[in-house]
Amino acid sequence: MELIFEKSQAGRRAGRVPSYGLPVPEVPAGLARSTPPRLPELAENEIVRHFTNLADRNFGIDTGFYPLGSCTMKYNPRVNEKLAALPGFANLHPHQEDEGAQGALELMWELQQILAEVAGLPAVTLQPAAGSQGELTGLMLMRAYFNDRGEGGRRDTIITADTAHGTNPASVTMAGFRLEKVATTERGNLDLDDLRAKVNERTAGLMLTNPSTLGLFDENIVEVAEIFHDAGALLYYDGANLNAVVGISRPGDMGFDIVHYNLHKTFSQPHGGGGPGGGPVAVRDALEPFLPSPQVVRDGDVFRLDHDRPKSIGRVRGFAGPFGVFVRSYAFMRAYGPELRAMSETAVLNANYLLARLKDAYELPYDRLCMHEFVLSARRLKREHGITALDVAKRLMDYDIHPPTVYFPLVVPEALMIEPTETEPKERLDAFVDVMLRIAAEAADAPELLKDAPHERPVRRLDEVKAAKEPIVKHGFGDAAREGALRAAGR
Repeated sequence: MELIFEKSQAGRRAGRVPSYGLPVPEVPAGLARSTPPRLPELAENEIVRHFTNLADRNFGIDTGFYPLGSCTMKYNPRVNEKLAALPGFANLHPHQEDEGAQGALELMWELQQILAEVAGLPAVTLQPAAGSQGELTGLMLMRAYFNDRGEGGRRDTIITADTAHGTNPASVTMAGFRLEKVATTERGNLDLDDLRAKVNERTAGLMLTNPSTLGLFDENIVEVAEIFHDAGALLYYDGANLNAVVGISRPGDMGFDIVHYNLHKTFSQPHGGGGPGGGPVAVRDALEPFLPSPQVVRDGDVFRLDHDRPKSIGRVRGFAGPFGVFVRSYAFMRAYGPELRAMSETAVLNANYLLARLKDAYELPYDRLCMHEFVLSARRLKREHGITALDVAKRLMDYDIHPPTVYFPLVVPEALMIEPTETEPKERLDAFVDVMLRIAAEAADAPELLKDAPHERPVRRLDEVKAAKEPIVKHGFGDAAREGALRAAGR
């Protein structure tokens, strides 16, 4: 040990890092430093205070109401975090042999069985790391299925709704398909006449969220499935809004052939800031041979990873999937047990309660019972008072409420998409309604309050046009970074 230490110190004095037998990269002489970098010397408590103060400025589900439509930002029980941190789970190495990872493999296998039952489809892969990757995986499965049938060159088109999530057309393009959109009717359903006109022998499948981003369940979904299946095409279910229907209806029973789940939305997994997430995919028997490899399988009382899958599309991510997400989601489902349906029922009840209380103050484009979310419009406020959906969203921040999704779906002008989830009590919903009604009154009596909002946040309203045209990508803690932040804030 002393010899290693002496060599290490000698290496440091010579400007080298000890290699301990590993290859040491050579830095070109013209790029090597001649003097040590100037690094600040700060006390630990100053550093901790700095980052704690930054954290205190953040808004999250732990600090307030988060009615972010289509993202299901519900509270995530702390017990799930404790379970995911158990040493036998948290310290398991990704290269651990199957024999030494039986507990983890059993959890994954049981999770597959639960998800299969939720979707009404027999086979599940856990590999995709998010819903977006689940989409791409589903489309790759479609391609493999049609290639295996000798139809790959002909089936080149995917149809999506005009209310689809933006990831749908992106995934279609990445998977090498052509995109075609179908219109939505005044009831919020797919336009069947438009659909029939576009489905033909070149159609590979449909990508659909049901309930849609309008928060509406398509009343003609069985007929929609028949149109595609009669043409030899497949149906893909975007599971972003699955939180509305778990235990009530199953995508497989509706006619869908491929389903992705957002574990980080529906089944308790924090996903603010872009991750982490999980996007498992379920399929019908005909698509099972093409699922990513390896698959978690059970042989008697033993669980293992099955790599012997000759028709598999291969891996879609490293290892077998985001295991910490699996633990949290599994714990969430087991806690509900056979009452998992109550989760969705309460989410739907909460959304319809808010809709009933707000539809007179804000315009309601689709006046029918919603599912777990609904879309209002600030169009009347804009027409009468010059107040936009963005103004409403910014003003909500002054009342310590995270803004909902705005300007989406695109088929609704000045859209405000609101999703309360099942984890909020009636008192919180009533407080949100009071604030929304107060903002509607402010739009008429003091519109300047909304146009200048937020007033009470650490950063005031940003110049969004300037931020888009002149983005500041420099990182740092000095005066330059501070000036950049102030410039983006228009100050």
